[in-house]
Amino acid sequence: MTKEQELMQYLHNKVFDPILDSKKCPAKIKSGVNLTVGRMGRLSAEKMVQYFWSALATENAITFSKHLKAEGLTRFEDVMEEFRDKFNDSWLRK
Repeated sequence: MTKEQELMQYLHNKVFDPILDSKKCPAKIKSGVNLTVGRMGRLSAEKMVQYFWSALATENAITFSKHLKAEGLTRFEDVMEEFRDKFNDSWLRK
């Protein structure tokens, strides 16, 4: 498994799939998640990690996160510590 696959598998399990599989999740949110999956899927592992961290700070990401939270859905913020511990610089250098 490549680093990119490992990272995407983690994000699918922890964040993306719970949202995409949710019956109560609005289509607009699912569309945003699919857009994120598509964007990240074209990146190197290093760029995926950068994308994750930038997705916590941009105005659009903050607004999207608030929508997810209002729906009771998992957000990048909810897995931030585990992500940081797992996908750090030493993992990227392996």
